[in-house]
Amino acid sequence: MSDQLVAILVFAVTFLLFILNRDRALFYVWGGSLVLLALGVITAHDAWQAINWNVLGIFFGTMILAELFVLSQAPAYLAAKMVNAAGSAAVALLAIVAFAGVLSAFIENVATVFIAAPLAFETAKRVKVSPVPVLIAVAIASNLQGVATMIGDSPSMLLATAARMTFADFFWMQGRPGIFFAVQLGAIAAGAIMFLFFRGAEGRVGKKTPPKVTSWTPALLIVLLVLTLAASSFIPERPDALPGLITASFGVVALLWNSRRELFAMELTKLDWQTFFLLAGLFVLISGLSVSGVVATVADYMSAFAGHSVLTAFVLIVLVSVAVSAFVDNIPYTIAMLPVVGLLAERMGVSPLPLLFALVLSTSLGGNITPIGASANVVAVGMLKRHGYKVSFFEFFRIGFPVTVAAVTLGTLFIWFVWM
Repeated sequence: MSDQLVAILVFAVTFLLFILNRDRALFYVWGGSLVLLALGVITAHDAWQAINWNVLGIFFGTMILAELFVLSQAPAYLAAKMVNAAGSAAVALLAIVAFAGVLSAFIENVATVFIAAPLAFETAKRVKVSPVPVLIAVAIASNLQGVATMIGDSPSMLLATAARMTFADFFWMQGRPGIFFAVQLGAIAAGAIMFLFFRGAEGRVGKKTPPKVTSWTPALLIVLLVLTLAASSFIPERPDALPGLITASFGVVALLWNSRRELFAMELTKLDWQTFFLLAGLFVLISGLSVSGVVATVADYMSAFAGHSVLTAFVLIVLVSVAVSAFVDNIPYTIAMLPVVGLLAERMGVSPLPLLFALVLSTSLGGNITPIGASANVVAVGMLKRHGYKVSFFEFFRIGFPVTVAAVTLGTLFIWFVWM
């Protein structure tokens, strides 16, 4: 049996098990990686080289900073202030969704849902509307804005490394607006549709006393991290791993600060280590597809299908990514497809950037279609269930589908006309 066939079979079985039981995803991914090592498809050196330490460094640092930021009560304080400033009930509900979007550009999507959910439930109750569309909108906004910056979500971290992008490149790159603005266009379209679901809310929202902030230091550290990453973007010939090193260093500083002050009882074992090690395992698993030549073969087939039409390739990437990510976690799909799209661009003789942007944007937004398309969706639906609201597949779909279509259409049109 050829190495290509072995790599495909191992990846397919692992991916299927991943979909069927996400709770044991870490076990399946590392099990598949060990099978590839045992069968000689990849070597230990290949596995070590495949692990993207820059992405892991960014994830490690933001994971710690986000946890301390949440524990400080600063996000809840800012959200309460925003709702108090809103006039009508519909505007207040939309403000909660917008706040979730802004927050998710800098911290993990699931954490964003946990932060925004209590305020969403309370506000919906005060204005006498169902919290279902509000929580769904919060999850959608979190998934949408997570790709706006380099530190927002795993796919954007992966994009930054694959395309050798700096923090500033997400905003302005090669003399053109970056993917951040494609996301914002999508957010405007999504916001308009969400407002239609909220416009039935009547009356005004009463004032709510914001919670007391224990410390603004975590928020300050996040601001300093953003400024440091932005400044590092202008260092000539900077090392590729510099963003990861900077972000991880800020995480360590935050840990040391908290250990000295003992303000927050942060349990390190309860941080999202599963995703951290899942990312590492996926890098090794996907390396089997690259080393064995599967990635090159898939790129050749896609190139042959598209012919000489870059537009066909662009649309193919968008449609497939949206469809797949509606049901499959976007992390393994993104890791698998980044090298494929890069090689496809090389085969067609075009810049890989617009195709990579389209891939990551479509993958992140496609997860908004169904309740199982993204972790944030699963969490939001679970919280609604605990509050006595059962969300059917169709109920989520009727909000997620039009929002996704509008956001993907505007976002990808922006990428096409600005970058192609």
